[in-house]
Parts: sequence; structure tokens; C-alpha cells
Amino acid sequence: MTLDDLRVFVSVCRAGSLSAVARDLSCTQSAVSQRVKRLERETGTPLLERRPRGVVPTPAGRILLTAAADGITGLDIALRRLGEFVREEAGSVRVTTGATTVRHFMAEAVVAFRQRHPRVNLEFQTASSSRHCFDALSSHLLDLAWVTVGAPVRGIEQRTVIELPWVLAVRADDPLAERPRADADDLAAARHIRLPHRSSSRAHLDAAFATLGIPLTSDTSVADWDTAVLLAELGLGHAVVPAVPGRYVPGTNGPLRFLPVPDLPPLPVGWAVRRWDTLSPLARAFADTVSGMGTLNESTG
Repeated sequence: MTLDDLRVFVSVCRAGSLSAVARDLSCTQSAVSQRVKRLERETGTPLLERRPRGVVPTPAGRILLTAAADGITGLDIALRRLGEFVREEAGSVRVTTGATTVRHFMAEAVVAFRQRHPRVNLEFQTASSSRHCFDALSSHLLDLAWVTVGAPVRGIEQRTVIELPWVLAVRADDPLAERPRADADDLAAARHIRLPHRSSSRAHLDAAFATLGIPLTSDTSVADWDTAVLLAELGLGHAVVPAVPGRYVPGTNGPLRFLPVPDLPPLPVGWAVRRWDTLSPLARAFADTVSGMGTLNESTG
């Protein structure tokens, strides 16, 4: 049993496919299968169950998967931290996040972090939802994920940095623009531009609408918050979006007006990691820099 065997086994379990892992590793499916079979011989039990659409771990396989994934993650983190130590902070910080997160929450922090750590490589991987961010944290060698904080996720620790209130984006010439705020009746009558499909922010908002008994009458959906606001500016509907500090703040913003929506619970956003106590010093420094900037912006935005 080798470390590479365990890495391949973990990859197969997560992908649910021998052929997919073979493509990723640029080898044959037979080579991947042989590694799994070697583990099965050494453990004395089947580890994978073949199904028409792929493979899943057997009960014994799930035991090995949990232990191997945790062990490999810990080893990879240790090797990276040793590398940073040897290179005197010339390491890297890998972040997974939504498409507009860097612009909304991290721009100033990236500049500040770069000034303090000019030799560190910052890498960003885009994900379309918090669930995809969690999967990326679990499946790849990533340090941090910026997510909508929600229910506990096994193997992931979450920390709220900011709680964002909601605002309704309407054109300045819209009758609603004269109101000091938007209430449930206003939301029920609005033509909604929906947030990204399967995103955590949309799920949070849809749940709040359901609690208030507000029907959703539009299927218009967008790829990100900025596009929702742009379509509202073009007069294609109304967009309920989080009040991003310094960007979508209550009041008039050119042709748009952002109305507070106090009936909706705020959207908690922040960091997710595998384990805070195993973060490299550089990753922790970047997370703290973003959190500090976010707190400052929230208080002054």
C-alpha cells in the first residue's frame, strides 16, 4: 500500500469514476483499477462497488476513504508549510470563491497582503456556489473558501466575517424608488431578477421569501449579483441583492436606488477551511487581512 495508491483511491471515490481519474492522471483506466485492486488485496475486502453509472465506496471503502482523505490532507498541508519555511515565506495561498467575490470583498486586502508578502503567490479558483467551494476544499489542495455561511458541513469549519443586509435595486424613475424601504408587499409586487441558480445566496433568499409568503413570479436568472443589478438598471425588473459594503448601499447610486429590506434576515458570509489550526501562517494572514478589511468596510460603508 503506497501513498499514491491511497491518493488514487480517494480521487476515484470523489469522482465516482475510474475513467475520470485516469484522464486527470493521464494514464489508463487499467492502471487506476490496478491501484484499487492492490488496496483491496492488502485490506482483504472489496473497497468499491461497481454500478451502471460509475463506482461508489463500499462500507469498508468509506472507512478507508475517511482515514486516507484526512491523512493525505494533513500530509499535504505539512509539506506545504515546510516548503514555505524553507523558502522563507515565498509560498502560495490558494482561495476558492464566487466570481465577483474578489471585487466585492477582497480588492483592498489583496493589495495590502501583496505589500506585506511580495513573494507570496495568490491563486484564486472560481466556484458557482458554497457547495462547490466546500467540494473544492475537500478535493483539492486549497486553503480557503469565501462562502455564504450556512448549516454545518462535515469536515469543514466556517466563520462569519460579515452579515449583509438586503437591498432592493430599482430604477430611480420607478414608483418604488420614492419609498424609504421595501416591505413584504413591495417584494410581492416586484418583477424579480433572480440570483444565480443553485447559489447559496439564492437559496437563502428563496427561503426567506417562502417564510414571508412572498411568491416569485419571474424566472429571470443571472450569473452573479452584478448582472442582477445591471438588469435592474436597464429596467428589466427588480433585484434583491446583498448590501455589499461600499457598493450596493441604501440610497441613490446613479440611475438606481437601493431600498433597505428590513424584513429579510441578513446574509452571513465569511471563510470556510478544512481546519483552522492546520492553516499555514500565510493563509491565516490572508484570511485575517480580508476579515479586517471586511469589518472596516462594514462599519464605514
